[in-house]
Amino acid sequence: MEDVIVVYKEKPELNNPILIEGLPGVGNVGKLAAEHLVDQLKGTKFIEIFSKYFPPQVLVEDSGVVKLVNNEMYYVKRDGSANDLIILIGDYQGLTPDGQYELADRMLRIAQEFKVGMTFTLGGYGLGKLIEKPRVLGAVSHEDLVTEMKEFGVTFSKGEPGSGIVGASGLLLGLGKVYGMRSVCLMGETSGYFVDPKAAQAVLEVLSNVLKVKIDFSDLEDKAEQIDMLTSKLKETEPQQEPRKEDLGYIG
Repeated sequence: MEDVIVVYKEKPELNNPILIEGLPGVGNVGKLAAEHLVDQLKGTKFIEIFSKYFPPQVLVEDSGVVKLVNNEMYYVKRDGSANDLIILIGDYQGLTPDGQYELADRMLRIAQEFKVGMTFTLGGYGLGKLIEKPRVLGAVSHEDLVTEMKEFGVTFSKGEPGSGIVGASGLLLGLGKVYGMRSVCLMGETSGYFVDPKAAQAVLEVLSNVLKVKIDFSDLEDKAEQIDMLTSKLKETEPQQEPRKEDLGYIG
């Protein structure tokens, strides 16, 4: 087996597409946001990515049929817009540093094939404490993007994230810059304790304004209410502890 196998279901003609990445990470913020975007915009799956860098595992569907873990790319054609979309989602990230680099490189080569010039990566910024109203922090490949993203309410705070951006969300920015792409990482603040639909919504609100797309957040809001009920019970039974500075961090 090759290290990375890319299976094309079709090769669509896309207009100056923007790549959006949302793979599992802290609070599954990016994964939730990207999957919600696919559902809302009715994305069409056109690529499946399989790799020995993923866990040796299959997922069992409700029907009993198995699915080999993978990453997937969906496209969204937008009439009247200057940019179509490519959305990357998946079951896992690479398990090793080599795997992370190999997968990110392959994803960027696919992006180059479709002439992607701009990338947004989505993730969570783990604070180790419960967050009532999450901010969206940003990191960019080019300085002029800081000013642009601030206009959409993105926070750029010195020393945050202090430990850098680990995983696909960081590598796609770093390697993308080497390949001449412009990139933005949007990070929703999250405790990191649970799957965090509230942080995912915060990230998507920014992204939807940037992309000028309408998103219904009701599903995410319902999930957030369920998580809030759970965290309220935890607050009643456990004292809150401030995380140590060295515990704060971000993993794509």
